[in-house]
Amino acid sequence: MLRSPAAALLRHLPPRLAGCGVGAGSPTRRTLTPYISPSSFLARFSSPPPFPPPQASFSVRDDEAEDDKLQGPSSDSGPRLSISVDRAGLYNPQEHSHEAPLDSDLVKHLKSIIKFRSGPISVAEYMEEVLTNPQSGYYMNRDVFGESGDFITSPEVSQMFGELIGVWAMCLWEQMGQPEKVNLIELGPGRGTLLADLLRGSAKFVNFTKALNINLVECSPTLQKVQYNTLKCEDESVGDEKRTVSKLCGAPVYWHASLEQVPSGLPTIIVAHEFFDALPIHQFQKGSRGWCEKMVDLAGDSSFRFVLSPQPTASLIFLSKRCQWASPEELEKVDQIEVCPKAMEISEQIADRISSDGGGALIIDYGKNGIVSDSLQAIRKHKFVHILDDPGSADLSAYVDFAAIKHSAKEASDDISVHGPMTQSQLLGSLGINFRVEALMQNCDEKQAESLRTGYWRLVGDGEAPFWEGPDEQTPIGMGSRYLAMAIVNKKQGSPVPFE
Repeated sequence: MLRSPAAALLRHLPPRLAGCGVGAGSPTRRTLTPYISPSSFLARFSSPPPFPPPQASFSVRDDEAEDDKLQGPSSDSGPRLSISVDRAGLYNPQEHSHEAPLDSDLVKHLKSIIKFRSGPISVAEYMEEVLTNPQSGYYMNRDVFGESGDFITSPEVSQMFGELIGVWAMCLWEQMGQPEKVNLIELGPGRGTLLADLLRGSAKFVNFTKALNINLVECSPTLQKVQYNTLKCEDESVGDEKRTVSKLCGAPVYWHASLEQVPSGLPTIIVAHEFFDALPIHQFQKGSRGWCEKMVDLAGDSSFRFVLSPQPTASLIFLSKRCQWASPEELEKVDQIEVCPKAMEISEQIADRISSDGGGALIIDYGKNGIVSDSLQAIRKHKFVHILDDPGSADLSAYVDFAAIKHSAKEASDDISVHGPMTQSQLLGSLGINFRVEALMQNCDEKQAESLRTGYWRLVGDGEAPFWEGPDEQTPIGMGSRYLAMAIVNKKQGSPVPFE
């Protein structure tokens, strides 16, 4: 039996599919057909990219590396500064060009940065520019989600995902003592699909929806407009001021560029689904000289290529911090490490806010509960492409280091507790997805039932769906064990559902 209070909340969710299978707020969001091929889903959460990782060799240097030196000021009396970039042994397939036929504005911008500095930039800086450059960043000027985009996320698969996250949020609200006002914050809301399903599913719980101040942390102007429409927002006048309100629940809606900009002082519920995987990472390789940072540089033909920094970089301080959280046995097994300082920083901000204001955060993403080695990947039109191909035209993401999030949050505050991670399958199962799918199946036709079955499997299954009788290339692939969930809560509230 499903435990309370989740069971009580689950029984009051609407008994029918939203819009006959199409979720609230977006008429093109979730169609029943066509089915998504396995590569469409694996592209967002499979760990190995289709290109082999670079094999570093530190014993030799190629001619180009020897010639590529940054000269200091020329002076008869002063010393000459010589800095060379070690490109030895890095993977660089000769048959593959990383340069677009015509350089985009973003490619020109990246090249200008490298040329201005007379040297390479970090993978983290490359990733940040590619994804969030204000003029040309991947997320800034387009809707990248869904079948017509580059990848599909759990909320786009089925309305059940957002509904059950709503059950979790309402359970947390009850644990907080049902405060009259609460900040509901979503980090990286995408199209707003998850939040729309959450609000629609919780519509009968009037005291909960009346308490909400909705805060969306989103830097993309294009996606802010999509979220506005998905949440059925309208602008209304309140005295001499104007505010935006979601007609799904009547709650005010605010947009912010960062978590720090969200006003504090109210109990807080934070949801971060596939947010941390897009934060910029630093990559390090271990060789005879120790740990070296992987960088992005220009080759002789002006195409992008990976190199290793010959000198220590400032980001080594984050690598050192991450290694302190790992056991010697864990470190011995890896010769590459990815570190995400931004994830550490945001985890600390979440812990500080929950410590002072009360509440909790639910983080769901694909990742590992330990050191992440070499997971950075690029996805365009549901297929893997090389990371350096036509920057700005493909999504870049990396496995989330849940252990680093946990340590960062715990070090930030003694007043919070961290729970998990557990798999997405365990999370949704404990919140009642089996009961939910059964209830929806009783009020739908066969076509909708087939959509429910495939959506259910994609959310909680593992591997290929055993019931599938359609074309092999359309076999539903489960993400239930590939995604992990972690909760950070104020200790005064006890353990959150379903992490007891």
